Amino acid sequence: MRPDTGGALSGTTAWLLSLATALPLAVRRLWPVPVFVIVLIASCAALAAGLGPVVFLAAAYALYLVATTQRRQTGRSAVLVGGASAAAAALLTVTGGQHYEGGTRAVQLLFGLLVLGATWAAGTAVRERRESLRRAIEQASEQAKVEERIRIARDIHDVVTHSVGLIAIKAGVANHVVATHPEEAREALTVIEDISRRALRDMRATLKVLRREQGDGARDLRPVHGLSDLPLLVRSAEAAGVRIDLRCDCAEEPSDGVALAAFRIVQEALTNVAKHAAPTRCLVQVTAEEGVLTIDVTDDGPGSGHRASVPGGGMGLIGMKERAAAHGGTLTAGPRPGAGFQVVATLPY
Repeated sequence: MRPDTGGALSGTTAWLLSLATALPLAVRRLWPVPVFVIVLIASCAALAAGLGPVVFLAAAYALYLVATTQRRQTGRSAVLVGGASAAAAALLTVTGGQHYEGGTRAVQLLFGLLVLGATWAAGTAVRERRESLRRAIEQASEQAKVEERIRIARDIHDVVTHSVGLIAIKAGVANHVVATHPEEAREALTVIEDISRRALRDMRATLKVLRREQGDGARDLRPVHGLSDLPLLVRSAEAAGVRIDLRCDCAEEPSDGVALAAFRIVQEALTNVAKHAAPTRCLVQVTAEEGVLTIDVTDDGPGSGHRASVPGGGMGLIGMKERAAAHGGTLTAGPRPGAGFQVVATLPY
């Protein structure tokens, strides 16, 4: 649409009206809504003076910032207003004709309002997209925090519960036989000392990993334990009265992360055997072939001379299942027919 040239408009008036629509835009980021109102009034005055609907471009520029910064519920109105405004503006432009000289003031005002409507819809769409992206980032951040808390809880549970459970068992043995069999009590105290030292060492290693800073060497990022450390678990559990047959047949070497998960699963399974079934026999089978690491821990149930079980909160089984699921594997645990308990885990690598 071209300006209406029929009226007499001095150059000074045109410049003043142009400045009135343009200068406030310099501070639009400080006061977006007041600036838009001022520019809109100036644009309407310029249109009335005969400058044509092009002056509404300044108001549209100010309105865009308002639409992208002011939070409000819009729903589908932005899409409807934007589509209708764009379609109506295109229709007015196409039907104007070759000899169209700008139309009446009402038509020019309508054209300007359609431009404002399309601008508002575009700005609102941009704001909603930014809001959606911000919410997605916040949700991802919160999910990462939850997963990190769960991981820390698993690591601390694996280190503390295993060691403290064995210490509680041996302390009970020592207290029971200290008067009648002092040598056996001294042996139990020696085991407690050894387990305590290992627990402190493992706890320091875990805290070191949790507190590592940017730039630490790759040595600090490697898993603390793996399949080669399973004999250590066997010796600890045997000290608590569990006779263990360890069978490890790994034709392939699993990744470090899978090996650590396998170590923790066997550790928790043996801890449960020592707490709830010792003295007893237990078979631990670990096989790695065709990209799958299989763990099978089976005990014969409580044997003769079984002492009262050490109470637990059931977090061990949950932690084992979470570790297996983290690597795309599965874990099942339950009583065996007749007697005993069995834990079976599969970890792809």
